[in-house]
Amino acid sequence: MLQFFQFEAEFVASLRCIPMQVRYKLDTCGVKLKLQHWFSFSIAQRQHLIELPCATDNEIKIYRETLRSLVFGYFNTYPSDLPIDPNSAWMETSSIPLGVLHHVEELNLVLALSQWQSFSPLQRFALIKLSTSNHENNNFLPALQEFGII
Repeated sequence: MLQFFQFEAEFVASLRCIPMQVRYKLDTCGVKLKLQHWFSFSIAQRQHLIELPCATDNEIKIYRETLRSLVFGYFNTYPSDLPIDPNSAWMETSSIPLGVLHHVEELNLVLALSQWQSFSPLQRFALIKLSTSNHENNNFLPALQEFGII
């Protein structure tokens, strides 16, 4: 899953922020990675976390242990765990999460269920995160544009 979104273009080249695809993997493997941790990693380590697969049970386990080891190597403590939701909202296609709908409606736009269903899990994840994360709401509209809602 080596996909960067256009709304991330401003920081992807330098990897100064955690890309959505890595945030997706963090939620998948249940690790809370702080920006401070990310900043401590070398560019090569950040790139490795982008490229390292995290889809099968074994890949998730390897990703989790790789990440935990990296953080421990820099901070002498392990990162916090995140609860892993076996029924993640971004995997749900029968309804659109209310937070996403609310943000779409605030922009006087409409997101049809068929559009939501046509998105990849990573796209749905991005919209959910962008609709719930206070510091990234400025990327919600560019994401909608990129995903063809506008």
